[in-house]
Amino acid sequence: MFTTRPTLQGTFGMVSSTHWLASQSAMAVLEDGGNAYDAAVAAAFVLHVVEPHLNGPAGEVPILLAPAGGEVRVLCGQGVAPAGATVAHHRGLGLDLVPGTGPLAAAVPGAFDAWLLLLRDHGTKPLAEVLTYAIGYAETGHAPVERVGETVETVRELFETEWTSSAEVYLPGGRSPQPGEPFRNPALAATWKRLLAEVRGAGDREAQIEAARRVWRSGFVAEALVRQARRPTLDTSGGHHTGTLTADDLAAWSATYEPAATYDWNGWTLCKAGPWSQGPVLLQQLALLPPELPPYGSADYVHLLIEGCKLAMADREAWYGDAAEVPLADLLSARYNAARRQLVADTASHELRPGSPGGRAPRLSAHAHAVLTGEPEFRVMGAGEPTVAKSATSPVPGGPDVAADGGTRGDTCHLDVVDRWGNMVAATPSGGWLQSNPVVPELGFPLGTRLQMTWLEEGLPNSLTPGRRPRTTLSPSIALRDGVPVMAFGTPGGDQQDQWQLHFFLAVALRGAVRGGLDLQGAIDAPNWHNDAFPGSFYPRGMRPGSVTVESRTDREVVQELRRRGHDVTLGHPWSEGRLCAVARDPRTGILSAAANPRGMQGYAVGR
Repeated sequence: MFTTRPTLQGTFGMVSSTHWLASQSAMAVLEDGGNAYDAAVAAAFVLHVVEPHLNGPAGEVPILLAPAGGEVRVLCGQGVAPAGATVAHHRGLGLDLVPGTGPLAAAVPGAFDAWLLLLRDHGTKPLAEVLTYAIGYAETGHAPVERVGETVETVRELFETEWTSSAEVYLPGGRSPQPGEPFRNPALAATWKRLLAEVRGAGDREAQIEAARRVWRSGFVAEALVRQARRPTLDTSGGHHTGTLTADDLAAWSATYEPAATYDWNGWTLCKAGPWSQGPVLLQQLALLPPELPPYGSADYVHLLIEGCKLAMADREAWYGDAAEVPLADLLSARYNAARRQLVADTASHELRPGSPGGRAPRLSAHAHAVLTGEPEFRVMGAGEPTVAKSATSPVPGGPDVAADGGTRGDTCHLDVVDRWGNMVAATPSGGWLQSNPVVPELGFPLGTRLQMTWLEEGLPNSLTPGRRPRTTLSPSIALRDGVPVMAFGTPGGDQQDQWQLHFFLAVALRGAVRGGLDLQGAIDAPNWHNDAFPGSFYPRGMRPGSVTVESRTDREVVQELRRRGHDVTLGHPWSEGRLCAVARDPRTGILSAAANPRGMQGYAVGR
């Protein structure tokens, strides 16, 4: 089978991420004796530097970790809503939705603390060593990918007139970052160097990491973040607002461990973050599959997956969140999904149909009802995390861009690592994009905007609630085979993440193996698709009922049959759907493998 790249195989270590510099930095840590967790932390901080349009230190990250011989766990790096972030507060400002940009949308930053907790508990390297790579790229420069400069150009006017601290970093001398020219962020480098200087005398490795966590929560970093949150900032509402983040909010929160949500399917066990993420959507899509599947890639197969996704996403809309109890056991039960499966017809559904797990009555937001009743301003694609590439024939946005309403979009990163001892990690860093908030002048990076995923309506599982997490789209995966971790994978892409991951996983599971190992690259390269037939997670929370966007290299007969069945099919660029990364380990042989997405021309796997 032809693939764009080989599936890498070896025995020492494998890394896959959305940027080659992050992948190679992680590999350098492995070569220096570090384990998968040391390598992941180093890669994560490099991603903050080289993909600033996709993530930042004040963003968030869910991390799945599978220690060799241990249990898969979730490390939650999703911060909560500040104490002052209430429905009443936002409504009092005349808002119906949380803005897509600005400090009013900022949750307590979660990524930094999660990475340091991972390093403290599972790593072996000192903090100074894993930060070396990020500091080097920020201080001496790196050749930026084209999309960094393209993103800056879309917000140039905003930066020059309103977010001037961002212009200082991303428009030095009036020029946006250019491919082939070193781009630097000296303020970010200075932040990490100052942090290391302040913790150097704290004691041993673990004591220094703990001291760094305190500096973030209550030291100079916290002070600068709070100052920035209090500055009136132009956001997507068209007004200037201050945020609700306080010193007490930062001091009170830390990343936490929790059990993974799991589902068993045909000898596999899929592990995801809980329903404060959209992770269980992947599990429920598997639960909705019939015992016998149509031929892989056929119109029957694609139709089945699209319609199952719609049902799972409708349940996400009605039931997922952190502000109320989620009946996850019922949502994943065989009885519930057997009944839901009967709703899949031969034609495309244009409805949002949440179920009633355990007999409970579903409740949708007023915004979702507005979408369903046909109010035209909502029946469009939301200005959220995009697919990868633009197409002149597709209304689905490409890289981070400015929407017609003036809002900015961001996307996400992903990284996977497996080491020679069998330790495995999957993580999806996001938020704190350069286009989310103004750069904090003293720090070199902005606040995030994850609260835009909550509803300004009381009593919903995803209502804006102080001390509760916004329901995130971030959704890394670890797969077990007969109870043993064998694969870590994930993708950027917002609402598309667990659609693309399902297609990838089934391609691996259904199409077998090549060269003695999992055909990761073939599964990543396979034509992919997504639908937007549910309220989007990002401002302005739009949807396209009945829609499906497919790569134009999809078989023409499949496209024609989907249209005959009533799907509103958009042909995107031939390589536009999915940005998957994956690593794997064969427990029988110890052979490691890895692959990365060719779309977007920056994801790479390395290993030996």
